Amino acid sequence: MDARLEAVYEEALKRNPTQPEFQQAVREVMESLEPLLLSRRDYQDSAILERIIEPERQIMFRVAWQDDDNKVRVNRGYRIQFNSTLGPYKGGLRFHPSVTLSVIKFLGFEQIFKNALTGQGIGGGKGGSDFDPHGKSDDEVMRFCQAFMMELSRHIGADVDVPAGDIGVGAREIGYLFGQYKRIANRNEAGVLTGKAVGWGGSLGRTEATGYGLVMFANNMLAERGDSVEGKTAIVSGSGNVATYAIEKLHQLGGKAVSISDSGGSVYDPDGIDVDLLKLIKEVRRGRVAEYAAVRPNAEFRAGQKVWEIPADLALPCATQNEVDANDVRAMHHHGIELVAEGANMPLTPGAIEVAENSKMLFAPGKAANAGGVATSALEMQQNASLQAWPADVVEEKLEGIMEDIHSTCLTTAEELDAPGNYMVGANAAGFMKVADAMIQQGVV
Repeated sequence: MDARLEAVYEEALKRNPTQPEFQQAVREVMESLEPLLLSRRDYQDSAILERIIEPERQIMFRVAWQDDDNKVRVNRGYRIQFNSTLGPYKGGLRFHPSVTLSVIKFLGFEQIFKNALTGQGIGGGKGGSDFDPHGKSDDEVMRFCQAFMMELSRHIGADVDVPAGDIGVGAREIGYLFGQYKRIANRNEAGVLTGKAVGWGGSLGRTEATGYGLVMFANNMLAERGDSVEGKTAIVSGSGNVATYAIEKLHQLGGKAVSISDSGGSVYDPDGIDVDLLKLIKEVRRGRVAEYAAVRPNAEFRAGQKVWEIPADLALPCATQNEVDANDVRAMHHHGIELVAEGANMPLTPGAIEVAENSKMLFAPGKAANAGGVATSALEMQQNASLQAWPADVVEEKLEGIMEDIHSTCLTTAEELDAPGNYMVGANAAGFMKVADAMIQQGVV
């Protein structure tokens, strides 16, 4: 990078030591935006980059709760309120043992630009805990969520910060969190959380939105080449909400997904993943993908193996950050993959992105391709504010329009920056400029 940008990055390293995921996300954005940042004197004079890198507020707190054996457990909670320039902080809560300050900060940093791309008037934030809901009883999850909300409630509100779900935080957890918030606040503030159940303020289509939006975005990418996902085979990692509904939408559009995975390994199903069976195992039984292979005739469980060496046309990584390395992308290219779209946040390492771009594969970063979830969360906020509940087809139509707009914005912006077809540059630049220009207009705050 240019010496001026390198100096900013080095200062960020000093301020954020031992935070590799956050450092990676910052460098990725800075490298892709170098020509833009060096050409805009107003950005330099206003220290826009330095201000965007620094969160507006970082909250870290103890969460003490009792398990079913009456043993006191202690976890750590986080909420990073990163940037409120475009609206209230918006971003999910992640409950997973891998959660650290670095992970939450990288997610919050990415969320700034992702939310800007949706055009929905929402700022960027993220939160969570190193609590693991897997293997816990409903009562234990409830007690943890109530303890977590005791602290979080001080910092959120419909016009301040609106959390949602993420890994480990689904409808069950959102329900317990909302119930405790309502008890503490002594008011029914429906817009304080999104991802709620449909019967009490949730939006139809929100559960499906991230996965559906991912496939819509991939379809738009292929349409630029006069193609579509119809007739395509896809390898998908993960088996949670994003992966499940990406597979469902792919099948609806005439494609076929042949893989799923979790921390224990992967499943290859040449007949196409049975979405109903996957939902039964993961959403009802809260089981593992090995159980899917055990009851599906031609499916193979591959213990400890990734999915990236399975021949296919499309790759949709939907599990977690840095799950795809450079060798994985080389394997994808060798086995015929023509498009990679990130369903998870930052699943490709920097080396993997470089290999994808050099091999001329189509590549869509998560801040663009998986923005459908937060976009539909914003639609849920609109419904809550207007005391309305829209039909599912209306929500999906709005989602499709948003994903099409994001796709168009990425391509147009990349073209303007002499990087035609580069979705990484287009997404980063479009999101960054929208936030940076608003920050300049609002003064030094």
